[in-house]
Amino acid sequence: MNNYRLVKISKYLSKHLRHTPEKIGLKLADGGWVAVDELLAACAKNKFMITLEELKEVVINNDKKRFSFDDTLTLIRANQGHSTEVDLQLKRLTPPDVLYHGTGENSVESILRTGLAKMSRHHVHLSSDIGTAKIVGARHGKPVIFIVNAAKMSQAGHIFYCSDNDVWLVDHVPVKYLKLL
Repeated sequence: MNNYRLVKISKYLSKHLRHTPEKIGLKLADGGWVAVDELLAACAKNKFMITLEELKEVVINNDKKRFSFDDTLTLIRANQGHSTEVDLQLKRLTPPDVLYHGTGENSVESILRTGLAKMSRHHVHLSSDIGTAKIVGARHGKPVIFIVNAAKMSQAGHIFYCSDNDVWLVDHVPVKYLKLL
């Protein structure tokens, strides 16, 4: 499959598995899961044909590892980034001492006033490495990286999770735990 088709399918799946499943007739189960055959049928019904082979390729080759199959390969979900109500059944984990958040330079002033907010999503997304944070930040303009003192946040009682694709998640990052890189 060519890269254009891979990206097109990934964006379509992101939209409907993270934000608007009901628009194509899907209902996410606990954990954000939906049956693969239901997803493929819903895509076909909405005139966006995806084969099982294409779906597998998107899950396996997506550079951000946005999607996962269950062990039986009969269920699929988006790993994180949902704006729709869903219990992702994430397990609380102790984060590394430091995490990173990439954003565009236009957001810096606001973040320095209010901290990192989850906005319309379930969580604030954090990276365990600067390179990933820089890539994320570049999607929003000139990238700026914040260092998050995750150890102190965790000690203060903030709850952290880590998605299947290694994105660290937290409800909010107060300003006192942030430093510009």
